[in-house]
Amino acid sequence: MSVHLLIDFGSTYTKVIAVDIEKEIVIGRSQAPTTVVTDVTIGLNNALSNLFKTCGIDATQIQDSYASSSAAGGLKMVAIGLVPELTLEAARRAALGAGAKVTCSYGFEINKQIVHEIESEQCDMILLCGGTDGGDQNVIVHNAKLLAESNIKSPILVAGNRTVTSQVSTILGEAGKKVYSAKNVLPSLDILDVEPAQKKIREIFIDHITKAKGLDKAQYLIGDVIIPTPKATLQAATLLADGTKNEPGIGSVIVVEVGGATTNIHSVIDNLPVTYQAIVKGLPETRVKRTVEGDLGIRYNAPTIYDHVGNEGFLTKLKTLLPSLDGEQIDIAKYVREISNNVGYVPANDVEFNLDIALAGFATSMAVQRHAGTVKKEWTVVGEVVVQQGKNFLKTENVIGTGGIFKYGLHPERVLRSALFSAETPWSLKPQEPKAYLDSNYILYGIGLLAEKYPDQALRIAKKYLKPTVL
Repeated sequence: MSVHLLIDFGSTYTKVIAVDIEKEIVIGRSQAPTTVVTDVTIGLNNALSNLFKTCGIDATQIQDSYASSSAAGGLKMVAIGLVPELTLEAARRAALGAGAKVTCSYGFEINKQIVHEIESEQCDMILLCGGTDGGDQNVIVHNAKLLAESNIKSPILVAGNRTVTSQVSTILGEAGKKVYSAKNVLPSLDILDVEPAQKKIREIFIDHITKAKGLDKAQYLIGDVIIPTPKATLQAATLLADGTKNEPGIGSVIVVEVGGATTNIHSVIDNLPVTYQAIVKGLPETRVKRTVEGDLGIRYNAPTIYDHVGNEGFLTKLKTLLPSLDGEQIDIAKYVREISNNVGYVPANDVEFNLDIALAGFATSMAVQRHAGTVKKEWTVVGEVVVQQGKNFLKTENVIGTGGIFKYGLHPERVLRSALFSAETPWSLKPQEPKAYLDSNYILYGIGLLAEKYPDQALRIAKKYLKPTVL
């Protein structure tokens, strides 16, 4: 038996999945409360103990272990660029694609007040960009000087105008900052090159941040490499979409990840114009993309979702989900307030279970809408033209739901329906007729962890354990 452990240090629970690589099966899974505040190995050992008891295996049978983490807030980054729609957006995409949570972002020249804001954020890393190659030099140099004078201890990754990368790195290095550099994320206005920065972000995460979060204490059990959990999910999405030399993928994919604090969307699809004549505007889109909506978590941000939708909107949705519902049976606003104050609350009856589905559905709809591009008609000197802004997901082949709601929710396939194209928002390029899957075994992060070393086996395991569903 070739047993491999797939570990995720979550903000609430440490999860462990044991897989047999040779048989390509899941042997068992377990979880225990995460103990990153005290000693992360306590929660890990509790989860392992439970796993060994239920699966009938022991530590001597473990061939290898891999881990991801979103504990202690995950990988928190600040992005700094020049023009908000260009280099700053490129910086944000680089950070998000590396599995980070962008806690704040700033364009143009920063000032001392902004520096104080960054200091108070206590982020894990700063991504400093600005200027295309050969373009503006002054802003990134100005921003580097202010960061150099600050009390910021976080590593700083410089990925801006290559003409001044050495100068900017010297300014920061001479001030005692931990400074790294990568290729410009936006070398020209029509080229987005985020992969070198993402690779460097991962290296910095491994070298510095795992120690800062106490995760290095677990390295004797799991080896040296821990990656951010969202990065693992994005790697799984890429593997599923593209396949390997020996195992075909399933085609283009959107992964909807609904959580208590955020709703994340991961996608792997080429960006094609909606028509041959369409004019595509805006920053170039990468084939692999991730967005994080920090205002759409279904616990911490439930009141925000309620405010977006309104009581009537919630009531209409609930009656669709639960036709027998009497509007007097529940005070929706009260329930929403209560679960935001008690984020660990578990629904106790059909009405509450359906309210969770409604919350997740609204969060999904808004998150995918923000992730997707838009289309509109404009008049020009040559007549009416179709203008596309952002990414076209109309022909997406697959949509996958992952997160607690898809494991524990009542008929969670109803959440994924909200990811689809709607006549109510015909300008939003959301998927039209994809196949649908539920990650009811919560295995996607593990597939991403296996993807680099065992891609064929990881892909076949994913195909075996993702549950097809009808929307």
